[in-house]
Amino acid sequence: MLSKMKFNYNQRGFTLIELMIVVVIIGILAALAIPRFMQATTKSKQSEAKQLLKQVYVMQRTYKQENDTYALNGASASASAPTGFALIGVEIMASARYGFGMVADSTSFTCTATANLDDDATIDTWTIDGAGTLTNTINDVTG
Repeated sequence: MLSKMKFNYNQRGFTLIELMIVVVIIGILAALAIPRFMQATTKSKQSEAKQLLKQVYVMQRTYKQENDTYALNGASASASAPTGFALIGVEIMASARYGFGMVADSTSFTCTATANLDDDATIDTWTIDGAGTLTNTINDVTG
């Protein structure tokens, strides 16, 4: 009876070794791609700070033109306190990731935005001053 059995060695399929090689290749690609993706998403979150700080700059300059001084010394604004900068016409959205603080006097101001974008120890920090200089003093993307 055994002599009548025929083995078909031409079956199509993948061997275990071939499947393991594919799994290793996918693992290497994922190890390279995931950190870059996380860095790109964190970097895109920084646009919130840049946009709001530019808006604060424009509104502070407008306030200075009208009142001959900058406003909101010691004021802060965030998602939990969205109207902290209402005097100059800037409102923080409820979905904001950053908190904002203002230091101002009659001749200059500095507004600082801070947030922890990726749940690590580094706090992303942006500032803008009365000259319109926007600076990323602590970068959470590379930190």
